Amino acid sequence: MQNSVFKRVALFTLGVLASVLAHASDLSEKLLLPDHVLLMRHTLAPGVGDPANYTLAKCETQRNLSTEGREQAVVVGDWLRQQGVNNAAVYTSVWCRCKDTAQLMGFKGWQVEPTLASFFDEMHKAKAQNQQLQSFIAEKIKSKGKQALILVTHHVNIFEFVGENVSSGDLVLAKVDVKGKILSYRVIPRPNEAR
Repeated sequence: MQNSVFKRVALFTLGVLASVLAHASDLSEKLLLPDHVLLMRHTLAPGVGDPANYTLAKCETQRNLSTEGREQAVVVGDWLRQQGVNNAAVYTSVWCRCKDTAQLMGFKGWQVEPTLASFFDEMHKAKAQNQQLQSFIAEKIKSKGKQALILVTHHVNIFEFVGENVSSGDLVLAKVDVKGKILSYRVIPRPNEAR
C-alpha cells in the first residue's frame, strides 16, 4: 500500500516538474524567435506618478524602487536565467526605477530607449508614443538574432501596447508582427522567488 502511494506521489511530482520545465523551455524558445519580445513593468516603487518638480537627471527627485523592489528585480533576473534566458538585449525607460530594475536583473549592456519613457504626466501622447515603440520593436526584431529582447518600462506603456494593466515586476510575453504591432500576448506574474 505504501509503495503504491509513493509511486503515485513520485509520478505526480515528475509530471509537475515536466510541466514546469516545458513552460520554462517554451519561454526561452519563444524569446529566441524574431517575432517575440518580453516587456516588463519595473519592480515595486511605492506610490503613483512622481513628486512635483521631479527631474530625470536626479533619481532622488523621482519615485524609486523600494528595498523590496530592488530584491524583486534580482529575483526576476535570476528566474529568467533559470528559464534559459541567458543572452538578452535589454532596453529601459530613462526613469531611475526602470534603469535600476534593468541593472539589478543582471543582464549586462542594458541601454536607455526613449520610446519606453513614461507618458503618465502627458497621457495625450499615448498613441504617438505607442506607434514609436512599435517602430522600435520592428527595427530590433530584424536584428536581434538568437537573443531575447527585454523592454523594461511603465504600466501606462504596457497598457497602451497590449490593453491590459499589469502589476509591478510582471512580464508580458508578446508576439508581434513585422511592424511591431501586438498579435497576441501572455502575462507572466512576477516570480516571487528564484526556482
